[in-house]
Amino acid sequence: MNDRAGTPATADDLVDIDALVAAYYDRVPDVSVAEQQVVFGTSGHRGSSLDSAFNDTHIAAITQAIVEYRQSQGTDGPLFIGRDTHALSGPAERTALEVLAANGVHVLADSDNGYVPTPALSHAIIRYNRAGNPDTADGIVITPSHNPPRDGGFKYNPPHGGPADSDATSWIANRANAIIEGGNAEVQRTEHATPDRYDFLHTYVADLENIIDIAAIKRAGVKIGADPLGGASLPYWNLIRDHYGLDLTVVNPDVDPTWSFMTLDWDGKIRMDPSSPSAMASVLAHKDEFDVLTGNDADSDRHGIVTPDGGLMNPNHYLAVAIEYLYAHRPAWRDDAAIGKTLVSSSIIDRVAESLGRRLWEVPVGFKWFVPGLIDGSVAFGGEESAGASFLRTDGTAWTTDKDGIILALLASEIVAVTGKTPSQLYTELTERFGDPVYQRVDAAATKEQKARLSKLDGEAITAETLAGDPITAKLSKAPGNDAAVGGVKVVTDKAWFAARPSGTEDVYKIYAESFVGQEHLEQVQREAKEIVDAALGA
Repeated sequence: MNDRAGTPATADDLVDIDALVAAYYDRVPDVSVAEQQVVFGTSGHRGSSLDSAFNDTHIAAITQAIVEYRQSQGTDGPLFIGRDTHALSGPAERTALEVLAANGVHVLADSDNGYVPTPALSHAIIRYNRAGNPDTADGIVITPSHNPPRDGGFKYNPPHGGPADSDATSWIANRANAIIEGGNAEVQRTEHATPDRYDFLHTYVADLENIIDIAAIKRAGVKIGADPLGGASLPYWNLIRDHYGLDLTVVNPDVDPTWSFMTLDWDGKIRMDPSSPSAMASVLAHKDEFDVLTGNDADSDRHGIVTPDGGLMNPNHYLAVAIEYLYAHRPAWRDDAAIGKTLVSSSIIDRVAESLGRRLWEVPVGFKWFVPGLIDGSVAFGGEESAGASFLRTDGTAWTTDKDGIILALLASEIVAVTGKTPSQLYTELTERFGDPVYQRVDAAATKEQKARLSKLDGEAITAETLAGDPITAKLSKAPGNDAAVGGVKVVTDKAWFAARPSGTEDVYKIYAESFVGQEHLEQVQREAKEIVDAALGA
């Protein structure tokens, strides 16, 4: 933890926006250098122009690759495009529009040339493709999510509306790198790019009453605070207040590409993470002014929930409360609709699912795994430990297939309105029934070779028979829900579990661990987890 975590940013912490944008256009990446290649993670290609990792060359090549990919898939309808408030998002959108126009793609951009949250773009794709049009739509969302102000991000959402799967992203990344290696000679581009327009804002907000019981929120007079954290949700919260007549205050209406109003995150960086107590310190100062106070990241796909009695809720805790509430208050959902969670989310969700008589669908890390279930209604809720989730409309049909921090924030107000209790009070009741788990993620050093071995490690390579004094009941290298490789291992006992996964950016592996016994037991689990994994890796 950095000494300055949770304190206001100073001038020395701010990125030079002029230099950042100039580097976007001036620097040309060398794809023989790994750090300068196009690499799609779980949420698209990310990087900074200052590191020659997110530049005009990258975005032109990626967009050309997306054009070719969508043609190969027979995707012939409009492409929705939107951007968040990061400084590099505007230049990247202009680059993409020039390439899309030259390739004859029908593009739909925001009607007010405004910011577009990730969930609003997913919502638009699903709405178009559900309407019976003769063609199919897809989309590009330009955002590095909660990453620092110096970063840019570029993500492709195919016709299902959610994050592209690894087959698509691998093809796009490989093709883009080949195009860059050829000096972008294969990129078609024009300076005359005039997209058609789509009203993301009003279309999304007007539809919210079909997924959230907004009438109940209004009747109860729930006093709501919403902090967009300088992100794309700002106009959405303003319109939600005005359209539905809610007692809603936008706590911070500022948009500043340096994010000078933020408090520093745990590592001393500016990061718009609504689940981080350090990043949310200035928001927490208002916790006693509202019945519910919420935060979103820059593209609004993450949520943070603050209550007067509990402060900032741990994302796992809120997921458990949201799941129990929703499955009891959405009667039109299918009786067999499962509860989706990533395998590094809290096991209190497992116990909630069992008590509800619902099937638990446990998948690897990455929201893309929830897409098929959300589309066909077989999974009514999908959530991950990093404060990202979405769920079905009240009629049991798909709302978004990407994470939606706006509906998760509004759901907290519905919960207060209907139950008369805050989500944090309801979580306390859950712990009285199911136990009070302690959860933490830590990092352990690992070489690139060890990380590569860990990503392919078979659970049977774990020779330990006990963990923190209890018999090991499962050693998983594939997710129970869909049998997909987890890119690491998960080891489970009746009282605790840990999962180990390699970092994609640092020479460490991540250890997620949880104990239903207490903090000392958790620390023992963490120590033994490192020993178990190191032994399996031959460290």
